[in-house]
Amino acid sequence: MGSIRKGSVHLFRFAGVDVFLHWSWFLVAIFEINTRSTRYSSVVWNAIEYLALFAIVLLHEYGHALACRQVGGRSDHIVLWPLGGVAYVDPPPRPGATLWSIAAGPLVNVLLLVVLGPIFLWSRSAGLSQAMPNVYAFVQAAFVINVGLLIFNMLPIYPLDGGQILRSLLWFPLGRARSLMAATIIGFLGVLGLIGFAAWNHSGWFAIISAFILLNCWSGLRQAQALSRLAKLPRHLGFTCPTCKAAPPIGNFWQCGACGQPFNTFATRAICPHCSSRFPVTMCLDCRRQHSMDEWAAPAAIAAAKL
Repeated sequence: MGSIRKGSVHLFRFAGVDVFLHWSWFLVAIFEINTRSTRYSSVVWNAIEYLALFAIVLLHEYGHALACRQVGGRSDHIVLWPLGGVAYVDPPPRPGATLWSIAAGPLVNVLLLVVLGPIFLWSRSAGLSQAMPNVYAFVQAAFVINVGLLIFNMLPIYPLDGGQILRSLLWFPLGRARSLMAATIIGFLGVLGLIGFAAWNHSGWFAIISAFILLNCWSGLRQAQALSRLAKLPRHLGFTCPTCKAAPPIGNFWQCGACGQPFNTFATRAICPHCSSRFPVTMCLDCRRQHSMDEWAAPAAIAAAKL
């Protein structure tokens, strides 16, 4: 999903998170605003409704981002695009941390439901449909949009929130790799259902969404296979990642940024054996965090080095 950020416009930064808007959003917005329902007396209300949709999406994505940072993860930007929004979250590789980072997004929609529900019920009982039809139609649309987004996101289809929550729950009994494998397989089955719905409903948007989900399921499956292979590798027992506490694998899995040659950075203490370049930090292959070699050294190894 990293390619989504290319061609995006920076909107603002709030709570340490940068918000971007993809250029394609403007093209789709013009089309959607001018072809949306004619229940309003002015196209201006169509635009307001469309902006409300992305305001709800933005709040949802902020839920992901802030929850991820709360558990010690990294999340510093959100990209809005025609299919919704993407919060780039990188929680610690623990099932509980991942579960909270993902579940916080739908919880925002639940909170909005608590706010928008009473407003919608009041607008009906107050007779706004007759007195202020545009306002009533907008309140109704905002309520329906929020409910629709909540239901769709909670479908157990990877990489939707429901699928990622399912993966996080499976992580507890199955482990990191097998839980992702199971979630993506279930996701493939769910995509078949979405494709069938798109065909039955003649929905171009659902077809595009189905294709996007299918690509991410395939990417998730490949990631699960890579994690499974990584878990089987022998490890350097004298080193421990300060973040995820995993020992690094033995092998030439790090590439020198100067000469491009692969090497085992833990066998050479972060010095390339080909060109003698020294690297200040080394990335953990399990959690993708970077630390200096001194931080990597296990306490026992540090004590032995001092003797």
